[in-house]
Amino acid sequence: MLGADPGSENSSVVCIACGESVPRADAREYDKTGDRWERHDKDFEHLCKDCFRDLCHQPREGLESMLIDIEADNLSETEFLDRYLTAVDENPVEEPDS
Repeated sequence: MLGADPGSENSSVVCIACGESVPRADAREYDKTGDRWERHDKDFEHLCKDCFRDLCHQPREGLESMLIDIEADNLSETEFLDRYLTAVDENPVEEPDS
């Protein structure tokens, strides 16, 4: 809505996954750093509820450093994915006790 406060529940946002415009109240905040509670100087992206439910909610700790470790110049997509799958198989994420 034009003129609405971007943080207002009456404003609308665009889902970064599907591109749909949804009311802010019907969206979920997405913080690519994984720390949505630290709000100082941040602009959040948003996901509609359906796309949010489709996300993998597994821990991301160490993901960035793993991606940097397996990345190389001129690596094909297939080579990158092979290295990624090998790295994931070698370092499985422990499921938390429920």
